[in-house]
Amino acid sequence: MTEESNLLEQLKSNSNKETAFRELVSLYKERLYWHIRNIVKSHDDTDDVLQNTFIKVYKNIHNFNGDSKLYSWMYRIATNESLTFIKKRAKQLQITNEEFQQFAIDNLKADVYFEGDQIQYKLQQAITTLPEKQQLVFNMKYFQDIKYKDMSQILETSEGALKASYHIAVKKIEAYLSNN
Repeated sequence: MTEESNLLEQLKSNSNKETAFRELVSLYKERLYWHIRNIVKSHDDTDDVLQNTFIKVYKNIHNFNGDSKLYSWMYRIATNESLTFIKKRAKQLQITNEEFQQFAIDNLKADVYFEGDQIQYKLQQAITTLPEKQQLVFNMKYFQDIKYKDMSQILETSEGALKASYHIAVKKIEAYLSNN
C-alpha cells in the first residue's frame, strides 16, 4: 500500500482522521501555499485561501474517489478556491478580475513577505497580463515544476493543450519583459 493510499484510508476512517489530517496538512501545506500565492499574490490572502482549501479537503475527503492522485485533487481545490477568491474580491471592489490582479501586483512591493527583487516583480507583472488559464499553467510549470500529466488532472485539460498554453505564455512573457 502506498503512503498516499494509506493516508487516504486513515483520512476516511473516523478513528484516525484527525491525526491523518494533521499529517496531510504537514505534507502539503508549503506546496499548496506557494501554488495559491502565485495566483493571489498577497501573503495574508494566501493564508486565508489555504485555510479554506484545507477546510474543503477535510469536509469532502469522503467524496475523493481516487481517480487522480490525492495531491492533484487538493491542487484542483486550491486552484478553484484561489480563482473564487479573486472573483469575489474583485466584485467587492467593483473592478474586473484583471484590475484586481493588477491591484495585487501593485501591493506586492509593500508586502513584507515578498522577497523578490525588481526582476521578480517585473515577472509577476508580466504573468498578470496573461489569460487566467495561461497564468495557472505558467505558474505551475515554472515555479513548481509540476509535470504536464499531473497538471492535466488538476486543471482537467489535455497535456497537449497545457504544453501549448505554456509555450504561448512563455512567448508573451518574453515579449512583455523585452518591451517594459
